[in-house]
Amino acid sequence: MIQIYTGNGKGKTTAALGLIVRALGQGHKVCLVQFMKNNWDYGEIIFLSRQVNIDIFKYGSDHFVTKEHPAPEDITEAEAALQKAREVLVSGKYDLVVLDEINVAVYMKLIDLNRQLELLPLAKNAELVMTGRYAAKEVIAEADLVTEMQQIKHYFDKGTASRKGIEY
Repeated sequence: MIQIYTGNGKGKTTAALGLIVRALGQGHKVCLVQFMKNNWDYGEIIFLSRQVNIDIFKYGSDHFVTKEHPAPEDITEAEAALQKAREVLVSGKYDLVVLDEINVAVYMKLIDLNRQLELLPLAKNAELVMTGRYAAKEVIAEADLVTEMQQIKHYFDKGTASRKGIEY
């Protein structure tokens, strides 16, 4: 099955992480590949890296990516993440594979949409989860489950900064 968590609201990665915890609790083998997220010490990654039955691969740079002018490093990192995703799916050794922020990497033109679509049939033996805003309609059409997080209100709009243990 293929699951997509998208939309402009908070909770896409959090939903995928909840599914990871559930799968680990049932003894499943999990792989998390993060696109564009190698710049923070996220609390969930710190915690999950201490668990058994999970492999975590983080890719990205330490700066903000712009759609109009992505840095060569950003494209290289996204390509490496895509290659790792392909390798993980082909391996057949995971029950759950999460490709965190892959939708954003495609939207930012760091990787081509067709390359993302090529991953879908590789998920023969694994549940595949793809997160990030801007999921392409072609990916949505192929998915078995699509959840769109909608922002109604957010404390960031009032100037609240990211908080350790809540946002990261």
